[in-house]
Amino acid sequence: MSGFDETLLDDAGETVRVRFVVNGRKVACEVAPRETLVDCLRNGLELTGTHAGCEMGACGACLVQLDGRAVHSCLIFAVQADDAKINTIEGLAESGVIADLQAEFHRRNALQCGFCTPGMLVNAHELLSQVARPSRDEIRDALSGNYCRCTGYEAIVDAIDAVAKARSEDGGPA
Repeated sequence: MSGFDETLLDDAGETVRVRFVVNGRKVACEVAPRETLVDCLRNGLELTGTHAGCEMGACGACLVQLDGRAVHSCLIFAVQADDAKINTIEGLAESGVIADLQAEFHRRNALQCGFCTPGMLVNAHELLSQVARPSRDEIRDALSGNYCRCTGYEAIVDAIDAVAKARSEDGGPA
């Protein structure tokens, strides 16, 4: 006897039904127990704005809002998010809550190749929902978990800073 457990092979094709509210819509998916939330969103729900980058929670490309908090969807199994409210970059964009951030990123060329942009926007949205007028150092600190290989970050910091100033003058998001 080799010590190999053949019952593990029987479970290899097992799926679990999970339900979420994604971008305001109730959805259900059949997922493997070890399928990550990012893979479920991208492959099962075709929400490809959330990117799978490092798959270790270090780059920030996979950020989504889970029950109102930004999380790395590559580090969460889809089954862990059962019954959760999830907002992806598509949902935040469609709702208009990040329209001013998107416009300022575009105006300041803070989105060169665009791979990191969804995670940057989710992170910026979370920061500005917690701190109305963050300092540039606070913005840099908040972005420390997001990798960008194109912009050098300064344009991104400038964009978030400009939106924070405009929101504080106007009384809130557009």
